[in-house]
Amino acid sequence: QVRLVESGGDLVQPGGSLRLSCAASGFELEYYAMGWFRQAPGKEREEILCISTSDSTTYVKDSVEGRFTASRDNAKNTVYLQMNNLKPEDTAKYYCASGLYIWCNNKYDNWGQGTQVTVSS
Repeated sequence: QVRLVESGGDLVQPGGSLRLSCAASGFELEYYAMGWFRQAPGKEREEILCISTSDSTTYVKDSVEGRFTASRDNAKNTVYLQMNNLKPEDTAKYYCASGLYIWCNNKYDNWGQGTQVTVSS
C-alpha cells in the first residue's frame, strides 16, 4: 500500500526555519518526481515545487524560490523541504505528493495527509 507521511510542521516566528519530511512506503520514491504543495485556510491547494529523480528542482511558486529547497534521501525513502526566512504568508498545511514519472510534469497520484506550518510572532 502506497503511503506518504509528512512531519516537521510547527509554529515558528517570522524569519525562522523549518525542515519538513515526507516518508514514503509501499514504493521507492527514487524512481518518481516528488512535489510539495500547501493549502492556506480559505484557499485552494497550490503546488510549490517539484524535485525530479535527478534532484533537479522546478519552482512553481515564485515566492518561495531562494527560500525553500527540496532534497531527497533515497536510502531513507524520504524527501525533505527546507524552508528558510519564513513569512506569515507561508502559513499553511503542507503536503507531499508522488509524481507519475521521473521528471516533473505537474501530475501526481498519491498524497500525504499534510503537516501544519504556522508562521507568527
